[in-house]
Amino acid sequence: MNKIKEYLKDKTFLKYLLYSIYIVITTGLLFTLLSHPSIRNFFGIIENKTFDIRQNILAPYKKVNKNIVILSVDEESYEYLLGKYGEWPISRNIYADIITYLEKQHPSVVAFDLMFVKSLKSSNNADNRLAQNIAKYDNVLTSINFDNQSYALRKPVDLPNVLKADIKNESDISLRNPYFTFSNCRAIIDQILYTTPNIGHINFLRDEDGIARNIPPFVIYKNDYYPHLALKTAIKYLEKTEGLKIDEFKINKKAELELGKRVIPLTYNGMTVLNWYGPSGINSQNTFEYIPLWKVEKSIYENAKLIPEDYFKNKIVYIGTSATSLFDLKSVPTDRIFPGVEIHTTFVNNILDNNFIKRVHPVYDIVISLLLTLFVGLIVIRSESTVISSLVAVLTAIIYAIFSTALMYYFNLWSGIVLQLTAILLVFIACYLAKYILKSRDLEYTYALATTDGLTELYNHRYFQEQMLQNIETGKRYEKHFSLIMIDIDFFKKFNDTYGHQSGDAVLRQVAQILKKNVRSSDIVCRYGGEEMAIILTNTDNESAIVTAEKICKAVSEHPLKLVNGNDVQVTISLGVSTYPQNGETTQDMIKYADDCLYIAKENGRNQVGKKN
Repeated sequence: MNKIKEYLKDKTFLKYLLYSIYIVITTGLLFTLLSHPSIRNFFGIIENKTFDIRQNILAPYKKVNKNIVILSVDEESYEYLLGKYGEWPISRNIYADIITYLEKQHPSVVAFDLMFVKSLKSSNNADNRLAQNIAKYDNVLTSINFDNQSYALRKPVDLPNVLKADIKNESDISLRNPYFTFSNCRAIIDQILYTTPNIGHINFLRDEDGIARNIPPFVIYKNDYYPHLALKTAIKYLEKTEGLKIDEFKINKKAELELGKRVIPLTYNGMTVLNWYGPSGINSQNTFEYIPLWKVEKSIYENAKLIPEDYFKNKIVYIGTSATSLFDLKSVPTDRIFPGVEIHTTFVNNILDNNFIKRVHPVYDIVISLLLTLFVGLIVIRSESTVISSLVAVLTAIIYAIFSTALMYYFNLWSGIVLQLTAILLVFIACYLAKYILKSRDLEYTYALATTDGLTELYNHRYFQEQMLQNIETGKRYEKHFSLIMIDIDFFKKFNDTYGHQSGDAVLRQVAQILKKNVRSSDIVCRYGGEEMAIILTNTDNESAIVTAEKICKAVSEHPLKLVNGNDVQVTISLGVSTYPQNGETTQDMIKYADDCLYIAKENGRNQVGKKN
């Protein structure tokens, strides 16, 4: 208990205790604010932007798999095909011939990021021919899409069991994300739907800012799971190149989808965060190679030598659209105009490279935030230099941002930045506010020591002199009067000799309190010296000052005072009053006049206010 009392008396300990309380309150306030959905969503949006910045910084240092090629309906191909065939979509006979052309070169996988919905009246036999070619080759895949369209618009179809995915989930995450649980399906033509198991969904989700960063490996339709086209494409490729066999999808306890020696880390809602390779390959040489579809068409029907022989051998060929007029363009972290087909190839490439981004658990973000705030808080507390502590706080934020970027590059870990930097800023501000408050209190305390009498807690003689000069200056400038009361405790020396100095000190303190209680808050009560006290009455004329002095005299005489031994004693005081400017225009003159009146009170029997005739 004694140690606790010693600590509480230690100013340094109290200072650090106050800083600690500020840090705790600040971090607590930050995390309390984050519990509100709107604020949490705002922080989430900003955090996503920092992810985009880091991905753009790191993109030049990544390389795509050169075995992935996009066969694209680009702007030129769209114009060429529309001009040649006079309609869009083009006949499915062309796609059937493309499959035949590609298979002659023995590609590993051919994946259509195209929806073959409804039969085309202009080519009734084309659907059957396309379906036959898709079913003929085990390495040809095509796509399907799920939505929530009204049953009145479209009746939900029953999909073949072979398209469903069996999933063994050993993790705590739930795959039943409402965003990827669908009530309807935009089915493709029956000739394809019921003749091949190589069909996957192509659904994706934009974040609140319209940017696509994640992709769902599985969606739910009629309580069954369906895998993504890109996932099935990668598995098909790994079957051919590495002998991978997947009969059942397994999600381990770390929330990772296992694909042999590769894993796909999943977020809490069952999605995966893609690792982006840069801007679209349409305008960049750093990402996937695009082959315009018109070149393949000319190679097939005009025997044009526009593509090297066996160019597609052992490659993954993704067939999709990149023309603006076909509306399959999205925004992603590394590009604002990004073809949907390239999102899927990015997913495939991430699987092949085992290179997905893993979002660290929120607990780690919180722990890191606490450590950073503790470090910055201690620096601010201990540093006497504002420049140095500010520089350390800024450097800490910069170093952490670089560190988080390095984590993403070397370990594919997405650690938060916004929460940490916000915590650093708030704690920096809070600690400086604490330092300012403490400094202000120290200044007040120092000023109080310099102007206050330690025994009576009245203003001291030095302060009395300053206030007298100030009131005289004010009186001269504004022609105002003020009054001074000089007070002396009667027979105080004899009282000290009788009861002792400790009892004398007790009487001085109690008389001082009586004086303070019987004047206005604007009046200034001072210890002039020894048993003498003085009161400066602002804006007070002589008549009012005498009334106040008589009230004080009566209050002291009627108030029993406690001695150190517990006994009561009565004391009296003598008082003298002077008023500016009628009794003097300087401090010395006013003090002399009030002292003269005080001695008159003593000569007339004490316990009264002395007055000159």
